[in-house]
Amino acid sequence: MSDIETNSSKPRVLVADDEQVIANTLAIILNQAGFDARAVYSGESAIETVESFQPNMLISDVIMTGMTGIEAAIEIRNRLPKCKILLFSGQAATADLLEKARAQGHEFEILAKPVHPTDLLAKLRS
Repeated sequence: MSDIETNSSKPRVLVADDEQVIANTLAIILNQAGFDARAVYSGESAIETVESFQPNMLISDVIMTGMTGIEAAIEIRNRLPKCKILLFSGQAATADLLEKARAQGHEFEILAKPVHPTDLLAKLRS
């Protein structure tokens, strides 16, 4: 198998967090663990990137300035129905947003911040 084929077979993960250090760090960890990961810093950027990157998974903070991670996840799921979605948050307001999304028929898995890299990798590989 050539390097090109190997690279194209890596699962593509889009990481969205308005805290750039967190988004960048998660992308670095995922790239080192064998994923093809990219970091973006808003829900709007996540949606813009989806067309060209075509991720297999979105990992997004829930509470971001502008578009929330849940709003971005719903839009991305509409565009890429097979894209897995994993949300994370360190804020209590998340429960209300998740409940609103559930009422509209959207189910998302959520992890509490801070997320330990080994826990995140285990979740991605499951």
